[in-house]
Amino acid sequence: MAATLELLEEKLLHPNFTQDAFTRIQKQALEGFKQRKSQPASIATTVYDKINYGNTILGMSDNGTELTIKNLTLKDVEDFYSGNLTSQDAKVVIAGDIKENEILPKLAFLNSLPNKKIAVEKPAKPAPLTKTVIYLVDVPKAAQTEFRVGSANGLLYDATGEYYKLGLANYVLGGDFNSRLNINLREDKGWTYGARSSFQSDKYSGKFTFSSGIRADATDSALTEVIREIKNYAAAGITPQEISFMKSALVQRDALAYETGAQKASFIGRMLEYNLPANFVETQNKILKGITKPEIDALVKKWLNTDKVNILLVGDKAKILPGLQKFGYEIIELDADGNRK
Repeated sequence: MAATLELLEEKLLHPNFTQDAFTRIQKQALEGFKQRKSQPASIATTVYDKINYGNTILGMSDNGTELTIKNLTLKDVEDFYSGNLTSQDAKVVIAGDIKENEILPKLAFLNSLPNKKIAVEKPAKPAPLTKTVIYLVDVPKAAQTEFRVGSANGLLYDATGEYYKLGLANYVLGGDFNSRLNINLREDKGWTYGARSSFQSDKYSGKFTFSSGIRADATDSALTEVIREIKNYAAAGITPQEISFMKSALVQRDALAYETGAQKASFIGRMLEYNLPANFVETQNKILKGITKPEIDALVKKWLNTDKVNILLVGDKAKILPGLQKFGYEIIELDADGNRK
């Protein structure tokens, strides 16, 4: 551990930014773009955020763009380091076989971090959707079509509020192997290796997403089924049998959720990030045991809407476009960076 902490101190406080290393990493990053642009799943991940959040910080890929990477210089990296390193709001989480009085002296070098306020850009809220649109990215000869169906919805992270409860509601729609979407598209139809849906939220944003890689020749049929399953769930809600199954499955799953050191560290990190009370898991368990069909039904009616949704399909245009035109939605073609063609 001592050698690891010495290395951390060196890299954190005394980094050696060299032109050779920068050039090598820049070249690797640019090569990475070429690879990702040949993979429909990677394209879908990048483009979906841009569709939902536009040209905001939330719509930007974590990998940047080819243009931004090409234009970066070593000085940009050095300036970013000197301008953004601070001890303010920094948190250190440690999980392992070590006592507090043993580890704290070894972390004394963190006191050398600059103590300055860093202005962080607050993401702008996305404009509300006015209609459903199909966005199509052409990947010629792709055997599968990557689906991303959903939208930004403004739902922020709340460990014991609507966000948590929607996670329970989504379990039977697309959060489990035995969910409606996966049983329909994988087990019954054999169109995919897996189909899933989720609500994702943080301090700034939230979205609902259905995702799957589906056999190209079943693209239009699968889209019909996805929209039907979501609409049916919003209209009729959960069944008593599904509530019972969901509660039983999640109680057993959560019992094993915090066993490893990494899981414990992640758990504590989340508590610090969102200022959660120490008993929030206990509160979640009470919510899980007590949640009812009327409560779940009201939530899915409120938050699931296929009348105004973004549909992103990444696949072989020649194969899938004719089937998509029958839906009557506007179809917008994009390139692999999410720009209009």
